[in-house]
Amino acid sequence: MALDNGTPLNSLGFAKPPSETRVVVAMSGGVDSSVVAAQLAEEGYDVVGVTLQLYDHGAALAKKGACCAGIDIHDARRVAEKMGFPHYVLDYENIFKDAVIDEFADSYLAGATPVPCIRCNERVKFKDLLETARDLDADCMATGHYIQRKDGANGPELHCAADANRDQSYFLFSTTPEQLSYLRFPLGHLPSKDATRELAAKYGLSVADKPDSQDICFVPNGNYASVIEKLRPGAAEPGQIVHADGRVLGEHNGVIHYTIGQRRGLGIGGLSEPLYVVKLDVDKKQVIVGPKELLATRKVPVREINWLGDGPFTDMAEREIAVKVRSTRPPAPAILRPISETEAEVELLTAEEGISPGQACVFYDPDSTRILGGGWIWRGY
Repeated sequence: MALDNGTPLNSLGFAKPPSETRVVVAMSGGVDSSVVAAQLAEEGYDVVGVTLQLYDHGAALAKKGACCAGIDIHDARRVAEKMGFPHYVLDYENIFKDAVIDEFADSYLAGATPVPCIRCNERVKFKDLLETARDLDADCMATGHYIQRKDGANGPELHCAADANRDQSYFLFSTTPEQLSYLRFPLGHLPSKDATRELAAKYGLSVADKPDSQDICFVPNGNYASVIEKLRPGAAEPGQIVHADGRVLGEHNGVIHYTIGQRRGLGIGGLSEPLYVVKLDVDKKQVIVGPKELLATRKVPVREINWLGDGPFTDMAEREIAVKVRSTRPPAPAILRPISETEAEVELLTAEEGISPGQACVFYDPDSTRILGGGWIWRGY
């Protein structure tokens, strides 16, 4: 592809040689972003690697399975040294705490099930880091996310990754059109994670066999409650476990230890029917339980909507779309009914169980791989 004057576009979409195209690569220290940086460096781009220190990594040095810890900063630096491009570590601890951790704690205490990785992309990586990239006179910023950016008739579009098993669209729905014009996702077209590791081996990167991160970076071993107790002392106040019909079934040691849809570990054995957490009443310090059918939800109120479709969000009374209400499920058919520019009601054609406030509801075009945006579920029961 070339512009009207005949100048060919490089692989990042700019009408100039790679050597004159500066790209900031957000490097977590994992194999994905390392491959992006190495590949662009080998193609001759003016690569600048940036790693964010998001929290005090002293305590995290020995911790495996989470990004942005001290060992990851070291791994990112080694990749930069091998491939011969500059690498910077930026201290974003205060920004990360204000923009991500505090809200995570507050929303969890309010009985929600937050997804802090989305907020981190939205408020830190694609906001402050993106501005830093602009300050460095970069033409664009590249990340190791598995998602695709395609040029459409009305500008850049966000599309699912070629590998559905690696697709990260659920975590990137809040990317704005302006951010999308500046971002690049070089791995989105790859058929599998194995292909990424093969590239890492080809470039001789030390992280080629490094395991994927699993946990939220500031939540060791997935133990949310222990982190909340440290951030908000006194949060684990005891209260009652109450059946949806009003019966008091037992005591609990803090609402923060429970999530919507939970069945195991309720501590109320000996009952004839299996019970699930169907609601968390923080004000009354109650964990409300009931039969599985009480978890089923068809109507989902959504707010803080980021719209990536063509035309104004409110120009149609309703749209047939597909939605994800959790990252691990495929998109399901739904009707989207806008209420305002930033609020809507989503009606699921098939009821879903365990929908919780604090989770994301992501919109998809039912006839293509395009992501149409999404919002936050604010009352899932």
